[in-house]
Amino acid sequence: METSLYLPVKRHLESLGFTVKGEIGGCDLVALSGDHPPVMVIGELKLSFNLELVLQGVDRAGACDEVWLAAKLSVRGKGRESDARYRNLCRRLGFGMLGVTDRGGVEVLVAPSTISPRRNPKKRSRLVSEHQRRKGDPAAGGSTRTPIMTAYRQQALACAAAMTAGPRRVRDLKLDSPDAPKILQHNVYGWFDRVERGVYALTDAGHAALKRWPQYPTEAVQTA
Repeated sequence: METSLYLPVKRHLESLGFTVKGEIGGCDLVALSGDHPPVMVIGELKLSFNLELVLQGVDRAGACDEVWLAAKLSVRGKGRESDARYRNLCRRLGFGMLGVTDRGGVEVLVAPSTISPRRNPKKRSRLVSEHQRRKGDPAAGGSTRTPIMTAYRQQALACAAAMTAGPRRVRDLKLDSPDAPKILQHNVYGWFDRVERGVYALTDAGHAALKRWPQYPTEAVQTA
């Protein structure tokens, strides 16, 4: 699975000074440098280098500074990574190529160029915001069949954890969950029930969610 490539690529980018988080805005990974504004890298993962991987890179290019395409190196060295046409295509597009070995090593096959693709500032802003708001790195890049632990879901779980002892006021939840008013009002997951104005309680679905993700949050929200 693509998730097996995530940690090796994450470690490689971290060695270059980036903070890496998986599954952000549909991207397998997003990495930010410590600069202001940060340099953004988007990485896409596949078990082998193919056209779909390049097309994903094309789709991401407008939102970031660098695109890295990563795939597992073929055992006999006859995969697309050995095809000069494929490497030259990535060079022309400005994409970097990373090959991941069976032992988890990472080889730089093509370095990204400094060409400036057409920017999509709105998409870039959404990715940076989600990266910075998400606590830790709870989702391995390449995940496809499990719900993504977004910053929104993390805050919703924090609100739910705070209600295990009983109903809570929205204003008391905002300290640790700034989006609490929106989360409770919209109730996207069906975890909350309005018992009176400004006061919410946990539903059976909310209790089930806390059992499903016991590690999020590690602490209940404290009363403001």
